[in-house]
Amino acid sequence: MRRILERVAACRGVDLEAWESALRVAVLAAGAEVLANLLQGIGVGKGCGEVRCSCGTRMESQGRKTKLLLTILGEVRYSRTLFQCPACQGTRYPGDEELDVVGTGRSPGLRRLMGRAGSKTTFKEGRDDLKIYAGIKVSAKDVERVAERMGAEIEAWSQREQEEVFRQDPSVGREKTIPVLYVSYDGTGIPMTSSELVGRRGKQGDGSARTREAKLGCVFTQTTTDEKGFAVRDPDSTSFVAAIESSDEFGRRIYAEAVRRGLYDAHRVVVVGDAAEWIRTIAEEHFPEAIQIIDLYHAREHVSTLCKLLFGLNEKQIVQHRIRWWTYMDEDKIERIIQQAREKLPSADGDREMAQREITFLDKNKERMRYKTFRSTGLFVGSGVAEAGCKTLIGHRLKQSGMEWSLRGANAILSLRSAVQSGRFEEYWESRIS
Repeated sequence: MRRILERVAACRGVDLEAWESALRVAVLAAGAEVLANLLQGIGVGKGCGEVRCSCGTRMESQGRKTKLLLTILGEVRYSRTLFQCPACQGTRYPGDEELDVVGTGRSPGLRRLMGRAGSKTTFKEGRDDLKIYAGIKVSAKDVERVAERMGAEIEAWSQREQEEVFRQDPSVGREKTIPVLYVSYDGTGIPMTSSELVGRRGKQGDGSARTREAKLGCVFTQTTTDEKGFAVRDPDSTSFVAAIESSDEFGRRIYAEAVRRGLYDAHRVVVVGDAAEWIRTIAEEHFPEAIQIIDLYHAREHVSTLCKLLFGLNEKQIVQHRIRWWTYMDEDKIERIIQQAREKLPSADGDREMAQREITFLDKNKERMRYKTFRSTGLFVGSGVAEAGCKTLIGHRLKQSGMEWSLRGANAILSLRSAVQSGRFEEYWESRIS
């Protein structure tokens, strides 16, 4: 530190940035030296007490072993005792266990930074950000390994929470304190490596797949409406879950998250989504008492498709009926749309069949499209929160140009990003040491 100050004093010009950088390096180096001194004696000799192997046998000291730790202050060496089991030859380092560095050469503080960096952007950009912002030099592969391992740990933590939900009856003795709780979920494709797509059908010209669907769910609450009577989402009330998995597995996941957020504390529960069969199945299985709403945008898309099938190339008729039927939809007059559409079915077999399919869709889902009624009671009628989540939580991180994911890697990052975006990362971090 003294030498740095002397060089700065001897410099004729003023270069504040250079001075800042030099002083930061010096301060970090000094901090690393202090940290190394603090670590002396941890996990050494008799201070470890009696050490037992997982098989129950008392372990024996094999002397000290030196370990190089990379920390947020820089590299630090510390020495701790190795214990070995005379029965099964298993080993333990009580010092590593105490410092939370078992099986890794990176400190908890550094892993925390690397995990967050890897969750936010590409692993290469995360590497660069750590170097620029914190003076930490790691490789992109290091960031990837730490982020994916952390995501896997978060997933295991989430699974334990799910198991706890299904072990008990969370509905007993709950007080209704939440006016409205929304559950919304959707899916989006993630580009996968070729080995993850073997035997899977997709939308490519040859029937092959390039992606696998990641399902994302969000839970949020609503307490008020604005001056025009439109629903207002409670600030910072949205939490997310996401994974590439079957709809059955995802149904358990989103249900457990809804329970955690107060499913049985809500006066009203609303499920908002598109008309996909898996979305309806989850709603009926896990949220049977909920108000089900088909996202208004998707409902209007079906009406637009119907108009094109009924009126072919007659653009004027298409526009006139689309506007009229959208208005009917806003007025809870779905039956009128169905009646008028049936009177205008085309004669061509192909178009007639497809138009009939759209009419059947409207008839089957009419009670989920009572938008006037829903709005009159101050409810959301769109799934914008889930769709935005698909873009921000999934798309911005996992669907960038040139990316291809393994199932393990994609699910790890989805778990990590869900925890970060839901404001639960600190809760997970604290749970590791509780």
